[in-house]
Amino acid sequence: MTRPYRPSGLIIISGLLHVTGFIAFAWHPALWPVVVSMLLGNHLLLTALGLWPRSSLLGPNTVRMPADSSSCVYLTFDDGPNPEITPSVLDLLDQYECRCTFFVIGKHVRKHPDLLREIVRRGHVVGNHSDLHAYTFAMQSVRGFTGELKASQKAIFDVIGVWPRYFRAPFGFRSPLLEPALCRVGLHLMSWTRRGFDTRCDSANKIIERLTHNLASGDILLLHDGPFGRDQDGCAMVLKVLPRLLEILHERGLPSAALPSAYRS
Repeated sequence: MTRPYRPSGLIIISGLLHVTGFIAFAWHPALWPVVVSMLLGNHLLLTALGLWPRSSLLGPNTVRMPADSSSCVYLTFDDGPNPEITPSVLDLLDQYECRCTFFVIGKHVRKHPDLLREIVRRGHVVGNHSDLHAYTFAMQSVRGFTGELKASQKAIFDVIGVWPRYFRAPFGFRSPLLEPALCRVGLHLMSWTRRGFDTRCDSANKIIERLTHNLASGDILLLHDGPFGRDQDGCAMVLKVLPRLLEILHERGLPSAALPSAYRS
């Protein structure tokens, strides 16, 4: 199911800026340095916003859920499913009766379909985290984005029989061309309220502090159950952080819930 594409105000202004620049150049070619500078500045701005994961200036972007009477937060995990880490994450979540959302990569789904089924069997939901998770993901065309999103959607549907509604961009990076592709595939961009940087930081205390400082109902928390993020002994940071994080959530009366309406017909 597709959804209509409605460009953001900034995208509309950028389009008008390009049209104005081309008209100015056609009217008076000597203005080309001004036109080039103007358009270059615009593209630099768009690039910078694409590197800002929580920005909504390039299109709709959910960074937190509305706080409601249930008083919960939304734990999310990226980069799986991973047979070395995901089963342990699932066991820890079971201990605290927490439900979460796993943003999975298509190529891993095709390799570990039984693990994806286990995620769903235990009461969690699944989102789309691209098909290949390439470093160059944000550099694609609308057609390229669309093809990759559809490939990952199909991989997930073939295993659990439902279409994810939410998409999280690899590394949080994107371009203005991602939103039109999301609309074609019927996906909604989902970012986060706070992240622990567990794939980069080797201090569990720092990761937990980032995730829990001023924590409030409706916050979306980001961790990873993929292959990256290890301490000096080779232990996955998420497995060091998660038990303490779940205990803190329990003490504060903020259980984790799966993202609502995570699937579409």
